[in-house]
Amino acid sequence: MRIFKRVLAVTIVLLLVLVTTVFVLENRQPVGLVFFGWSAPELALAVPVILALLLGMLIGPVLAWFGSLRNKRSASSRTA
Repeated sequence: MRIFKRVLAVTIVLLLVLVTTVFVLENRQPVGLVFFGWSAPELALAVPVILALLLGMLIGPVLAWFGSLRNKRSASSRTA
């Protein structure tokens, strides 16, 4: 069973790498972004999209962690 899980995990990772590679290769047209007056250099469309995805993948768990800490504090204050 452990070997099956490992093979499945490797297959999913390889599939994600393949999909990401195809996405990057298909979205090579340059775009310039302006955010609150700050203008970024022109990059391939895939770069800002993937950066936004990675940033969201970092921020999401951090916000969930803060929320769970807040819930634990409110639960402990109610019992005390």
